[in-house]
Amino acid sequence: MDEPALIRAAQNGDLEAFNRLVLAYQDALYNTALRILGDDSQAADATQEAFISAFRGLNGFRGGSFKAWLMRTVTNACYDELRRQKRRPTIPLEPVNEDDEELESRRWLADSSMTPAEKFEADELEHAIQHCLASLPLEFRTVVVLADLQGLDYAEVASLARAPLGTIKSRLARARLRLRECLQGFGELLPAAFRLERESP
Repeated sequence: MDEPALIRAAQNGDLEAFNRLVLAYQDALYNTALRILGDDSQAADATQEAFISAFRGLNGFRGGSFKAWLMRTVTNACYDELRRQKRRPTIPLEPVNEDDEELESRRWLADSSMTPAEKFEADELEHAIQHCLASLPLEFRTVVVLADLQGLDYAEVASLARAPLGTIKSRLARARLRLRECLQGFGELLPAAFRLERESP
């Protein structure tokens, strides 16, 4: 994908070029929204709002990391959703569909090569991670999702969060510590390397 060419074409009104950018980034934006909001439906709405906002504001993109620019739109959409809800987000430990029926697993964990036992373990680990993310304050959750799950560098996260670099580093350190402490309660689900690291003096 020639991303700069697609961006230029989309800025000139080429909807097909923008749709190709959407396809390239929709999973990353959705997963970010889901980790922040903890609700499939709200995450889908926030992702849609983010892409609408991105399309409308595309001529305002002046270069740099397009992924980071999109992450700002979805993070803002998540904050807007939380303000509308006027409550702290809750993370269901069991994912459900639109009819409140329990799903077997989250859609991005589906892997036909997994054995039933491996799939069960993956589902349980996903639930543990979501539970621990939900326990973090919003500002901690946001920075750890952007830095550790989406791979943005500290400067990009600082720009997205509109906070000094030192503040971002502090939030990340504290968020990672809280996540590690929370995940210790799910030790049997964690990869062996994590358990060894945790158990070492």
